[in-house]
Amino acid sequence: MRRRLTAGPKTDKPGRDLLGGPYADRRAKNTTGEKGTMAIRLGDIAPDFTADTTQGTIGFHEWKTDSWAVLFSHPKDFTPVCTTELGYTAKLKDEFANRNVKVIGLSVDSVESHHKWESDIEETQGTAVNFPMIGDPDRNVANLYDMIHPNANDTMTVRSVFVIDPSNKVRLTITYPASTGRNFDEILRVIDSLQLTDKFRVATPVNWKSGDDVIIVPAVTNDAAKDLFPGGWDEKKPYLRLVKQPK
Repeated sequence: MRRRLTAGPKTDKPGRDLLGGPYADRRAKNTTGEKGTMAIRLGDIAPDFTADTTQGTIGFHEWKTDSWAVLFSHPKDFTPVCTTELGYTAKLKDEFANRNVKVIGLSVDSVESHHKWESDIEETQGTAVNFPMIGDPDRNVANLYDMIHPNANDTMTVRSVFVIDPSNKVRLTITYPASTGRNFDEILRVIDSLQLTDKFRVATPVNWKSGDDVIIVPAVTNDAAKDLFPGGWDEKKPYLRLVKQPK
């Protein structure tokens, strides 16, 4: 049976793709995968849901309001890799806040289990968990976001990451196996890139970090670039023009 998703509000300022054009509105183009789950793709509206969390019951879109959000799943409470991940994410609270990002975790454990586990995280990682964790024992949200991959494990969520922008569009998806802890510094780096490239007609090259040179998107002509980047640029090829990161 096809699952109906709740669409978020439209945006007057859509993000831009690599060539400098606006992302298409793909809300009607979600595809149905195996067992009726929805394949969530970049540019889709993130499905809305209501769920119990360690900070009370939330409606996802209402909770995130006009912020960016990182929704991520972990396989199981009281496990070693997950403990290190949630502790490190908690340490990044100010980094996320500086970028207007709200963080929310999820597993198929109960909220009660999450609360019990929080003391272990604080004890071993030196930081208390400071973001909500969704208790999803019925797998409603996990199935909605296709976080359970049966060929990997049919009872636990994989390490999924969704970065969602203020207009509720999915801008990044990453999936890690249970044995590999995520690099949350990389997630911050991608958010920096997304926020920069939404504001300016640029793209970020390989291994870019905030402050490094960026690339003028091919859709911008040299004549237009003179107005946008009056300080000039380094043209390696007509399609590869490096410029100082705009402020």
